[in-house]
Order: sequence, then C-alpha cells, then structure tokens
Amino acid sequence: MKKKIRLGINIDHVATLRNARNEDFPNLIDIVKILKKSKVDSVTVHLREDRRHIKDKDVIEIKKKNILPLNLEMAATKEMKEICIRQKPFACCIVPERREELTTEGGLDAKGQKNFLGNFLPAILKRGIRTSLFIDPDVQQIKTAKELGVNAVELHTGKYARLFKEGRFEGELRKILLAAKVCSDLGLECHAGHGLNFLNVTNISSIPEISELNIGHFLVAN
Repeated sequence: MKKKIRLGINIDHVATLRNARNEDFPNLIDIVKILKKSKVDSVTVHLREDRRHIKDKDVIEIKKKNILPLNLEMAATKEMKEICIRQKPFACCIVPERREELTTEGGLDAKGQKNFLGNFLPAILKRGIRTSLFIDPDVQQIKTAKELGVNAVELHTGKYARLFKEGRFEGELRKILLAAKVCSDLGLECHAGHGLNFLNVTNISSIPEISELNIGHFLVAN
C-alpha cells in the first residue's frame, strides 16, 4: 500500500490579500491554526527579496508559534541564508527568483550553479535544516542535487499543469515519473509542486516515489 503523501500549504497569497489593505487580516497565524486542524503537515512561505507578500515578521512569528513545521522558500542569496540560519526552520527550499516574475516560473539550474551552490548550501545543511532544491524534472539536475548533498528535490510541475489544461500532458508526466524514480534510486526525497489542483494532482499523487506535495494558490483561491 502506498504511504500517505505529506501536504504542505503555501500561504504567500493569503499575505498578498492581507497586504492589499495594509492590515493584519487575514491573520497568518490564524490561517496556520486552521491548517493544523485540517491535518496539513507543514506550512510554506516564500520570503522574496522584494517582500511582496511574506514579510520578515511573518517568518519569525510562524517559526516562534511552531504550530506547524515551517518550510522556508528562498533564493540563494547571502541575506536569505543568514535569515534561514537565524530562524532555523524545519525545512528550506532553494528556488530561482526574478523580481519581474509573478510567480516562480521554472526550476533552479542546479547544474549550472553547482560551484556556487556547493559553497552556499553547507552552512544550512550542517544546522540540520531539511534542504531541498526546486528543480525541473530533469535527470541531470537531480544528479547534481544529489552531489550537492541536499535532502530532497521538489519537482516543478508548472509545465505539466499548463499542458494538462490543453490535454497534452503525457510527455511531461513521463518526465516526472522518470525523475521521481531517479530520486528514489539516488536516495533523495522527492516532492512536487506548482500549478497543482483537484483535477491534475491525481496523476502526480499516484507516483509512489513522491512523498510530499506543496500547493498554494489554488487552495487559497478556493
């Protein structure tokens, strides 16, 4: 029998709504309490360089309350590394980030940034923070992640989600299936996220090697 997949909920866009009125409603701690009651396994926040939704105080408060394990999404910058080490979340996920994007548009190029990441990651890993890389379902990227010593990879499912709407997702799904198997063979935890909803998640959640899903915008919007 397939083991239960963990579910992490990204609350970035709850913060977007809160910030629209510059008030403390909806209150993020109240949202985390609701997630806890709903048996969600973790809460994800992306502290962006421009602080467009999640703020520094949100990270501090969510970690301090410790209602759910905190997964901190962050770019590979000196500032974010210092925040991560100081707050010591349960997990962090290294993601690519561009100021002009509306949301994360693709996976991290771990292979192309191998030397940089090789120097960036050890300070986080040695503190026992579960560290993952948000990458496209590409075998070479996964092999690089293994070489970098991270605990997990999160497969970017955005392309799959877009193609699902067009009814031509099979090729991308095959890439995800292969990527998940490679993760398992290499001893890496395999997570998945981005663009998932009630319709397209079934194919992803049925993959035996995937142990965690991270979903945000769709659930917040519904």
